[in-house]
Amino acid sequence: MEALAFAESPQTFSDRVSRLLEKVDYRLALDDDDKDEIYRLRYDAYLNEGAIGPSFSRRFQDKFDDKDNTWTYGFYVDGRLVSSIRIHVATSAFPDMPALLSFPEILGPELDAGKVIIDPTRFVIDRRASRAYPELRYVIVRLPFIACEFFGADLLLATVRTEHQAFYRRVFGHQLIAPARPYPTLVKPLSLMSLDYLATKDRVQQRYPFFRSTFFERRMLFDIAAATRPSIPAQIMPAATEERVAVV
Repeated sequence: MEALAFAESPQTFSDRVSRLLEKVDYRLALDDDDKDEIYRLRYDAYLNEGAIGPSFSRRFQDKFDDKDNTWTYGFYVDGRLVSSIRIHVATSAFPDMPALLSFPEILGPELDAGKVIIDPTRFVIDRRASRAYPELRYVIVRLPFIACEFFGADLLLATVRTEHQAFYRRVFGHQLIAPARPYPTLVKPLSLMSLDYLATKDRVQQRYPFFRSTFFERRMLFDIAAATRPSIPAQIMPAATEERVAVV
């Protein structure tokens, strides 16, 4: 009943997303149990939309899940996993990201030029949660957007199916860089979209205030969490200066 009342609330769109943010817990997947639950959610989501074939293990993971520049988060409502997204922070020194396999001639030169790229992938939502909380997808895509601020990113990617391009173009202003082409581990091809983060962040935050974040939230999500993962390369972690602390 609570979920139904939430969905039917007469509040504005931004109010509804902000209210949902208060209910959702972000959790970096660290132990095997958390990861296994996320892999099962991924499997169900991708299988339901015909993006992968059936598997006896009923899990969906790949080699990028174990890369040192990877962050996989689960999103929980009332203690239940409802969504997940994986974030790669790619630099010339640590270029590992799924999009590079399909679009090397586009992204390789960007990395060589010193760009910091955020590549979000494996964005899945539990079907029941999606119906109960229509604004949940905005809560999830908020995470890679604020990761751009923390890591000083230049580009925010979206590797998506053609029918999903409109969402990223409308919400963030992503531009189509390359039409759909084969993508590793998936049956359906994906297109490449890119966003110039510094040039667009003010406009995005003005239109959608819930995409704003404080330094302390960003530090809790990425900096403090990194302390539990000694394998994360220090070179991709921004220094915590007084100037950064003052910026919210």
